[in-house]
Formats: sequence, C-alpha cells, structure tokens
Amino acid sequence: MKKLGFGLMRLPLLDRKDPKSIDMELLKKMVDTFIARGFTYFDTAWMYCGFSSEKATKEALTSRYPRESYTLATKLHAEYFDSVESREAMFGKQLENTGVDYFDYYLLHDVNEKHLEVYDSLDCFTWLAEKKAQGLVRHMGFSFHDSPELLDRLLTAHPDIEFVQLQINYLDWESEKVQSRRCYETAVKHGKKVIVMEPVKGGILAQVPAEAAEMFAGRNPAATAASWAVRFAASLENVMVVLSGMSDMAQVLDNTATMTAMEPLNSGERDMLLKAAEIIRSHIEIPCTACSYCTEGCPMGIPIPGYFSLYNQARQGRGSFSAYEKLSEGAGLASACVGCGQCEGVCPQHLPIRENLKKIAEYFED
Repeated sequence: MKKLGFGLMRLPLLDRKDPKSIDMELLKKMVDTFIARGFTYFDTAWMYCGFSSEKATKEALTSRYPRESYTLATKLHAEYFDSVESREAMFGKQLENTGVDYFDYYLLHDVNEKHLEVYDSLDCFTWLAEKKAQGLVRHMGFSFHDSPELLDRLLTAHPDIEFVQLQINYLDWESEKVQSRRCYETAVKHGKKVIVMEPVKGGILAQVPAEAAEMFAGRNPAATAASWAVRFAASLENVMVVLSGMSDMAQVLDNTATMTAMEPLNSGERDMLLKAAEIIRSHIEIPCTACSYCTEGCPMGIPIPGYFSLYNQARQGRGSFSAYEKLSEGAGLASACVGCGQCEGVCPQHLPIRENLKKIAEYFED
C-alpha cells in the first residue's frame, strides 16, 4: 500500500457555508484520479462534513469500485454514543453509510483524557478487539490528541492496539502543546505503526510566509509548500500512511505526484523545515486546522474556522474586511458568540476559541 491516504474531511463544497453540500461530481473525479495513480487508502469518520462524509464515501468510492481495490478507515467518537446499545447502533449505521461489510481500519476517535472516560466506562478497547475477532474490523487503533505520557500509558495497557493516528507536521514537531515528536517517539517505542494526520496542518503549511517560501524555492523551485510538509511526515520511519484532507483536484495532483516518487528528506532539508517552522509560527495568530468539529454544535451558526483563517490572513496583510462580510452573510458574526464553550470542548487543538472570537469581532466589526 502506498503511503498517501485520502482524508475525507475537507471535501469540495458547492456552498462553503454548508458542510453537507459536497460537490459529488468533483469528488468522484478526485477519487478516480487518486486510485488511477495507484493510491488506495481512504479515511472518513462519523461526523465529518456535517455527518455526510461516510455517505459521500459510499457514493464516490465504495459503490463504484470493487471492495478489494481500496482500503477504508472510519472511527467511533465518544461524543456521539453513551451506551452499549447506541455504540452498536452507530457501528451498524457506519457499515450502512459506507456500503461495506467490514472496515480495514477502525479507530477510537480523538482519544484524550476527557474522551477516555467514555471509552473506558464502556470498555471500548475490548469491544474493538471483539469486532476484529468477528471480522468486522481488520486492524484496530486510535487517533490521539493528548500528551505522550497518556499515550505511553494507553499503549502499555492495550498492547493489542496495532496503530496510532497522530498529528505530525514540521510546525508541531517541537510544539509544547501538540508534542508531535514525543508522541511519535512513544508510538515507535511501543512498536506501533503510525498514521499521520494534519501533515499540512489544515492548509497552514500550504501557504507559508514569503521568507519561508524563499527558503523552499532555494532548495527546489518546482516543489510546492505542501509537498515539503507531506515529505516531512512521509520521511519518518514507522509511518504507514500520511493522510491529506484534500478539497480540490490540484491538491490530489500535487500530493499524488509528491508521493509517487517520494524521496525522504536529507538532513539539510529537515533542518530547513524546522527553521521555516520558527518563521511560520511567528506569523500565525490562531493555529486552527479547520477540522470544523467546533461548528457542528454552535448554537449561533458561527463559521469559526473560516473566521480564524481570515484573521490569520489579515494579520499577515492578506485578508480583507469584505471577505469577512461575505463569509458572515447568513451566518453568525464572531460577536454573536454566547460563550457556551461547546466548541472548546471538542477542539483537538485545545484552542481558546471564545477569546479568539472576541479578537476577531474587535478586528473586523468595530
């Protein structure tokens, strides 16, 4: 299996304000191109794209290709079940949504201290092993957003876990909050394969500041910023798959070209990227990856990732007030936040979303 995976989280939309308005015709072409270029791994989840990603996966992939021609992963998220019965119903619905009779890879989703309470209370690690024994899951693992210490405890307590999905990119490699390097090293210590998520950090590493872009061009003028980020993750030993949440055909073409003839980074290139990380970090006000978990339950309908992106661009001299006005049409303004905190409870990056919305309101609305 080739190392690039198609993340079905940031799919092309007909209406950028409606996460369910997936452009199915474009998605089918993207899937076709991905497969035609020899790649087979697809990653979806219960709540992606306003709970529409698994169904889109069926329409664009599983109903159009033989089962043995692709590898499919999905996930069980602690926020969406609260009993043995609702967990079983959710799993059955996922099989129905995706149109398959087994999952190649199945993950407990977004494991952290908070969600672990749910997973442990319902003995989900044992349940996952039972699904594997029944042939409904071929490989079992979990995605992780917490400390390397917790990861070490989990892998010690559950040695039958086969793989871990980690947020790894050169910007977060030495981050005190994300701790990509230490989490990766912990997984390697336990002999686990690693699936990489957020290699381009939600697109942040696809559009880098001019100083970093000049460094990249000095090494290879033809390489895109995103290709450098993907290669950083793919160059790590023990990495099985690098996921990319692709939202247009250009990203599919760039990523597949990068990974078809992928050359591991040499020491000079690696040092350059870690130096670029320092430059990029100094330009980013809000390190949002645009996963959109925060928007699902927002009572005011605030397009939080969109506002964060505009604010980051504005602070770099690239954003505009007209873009904010356009994005806010028919949606909640940043100032409409009621401070309920729902968004912060589900944010994998643990961002102070409410405080950031106040900054955005002051910048764009005052």
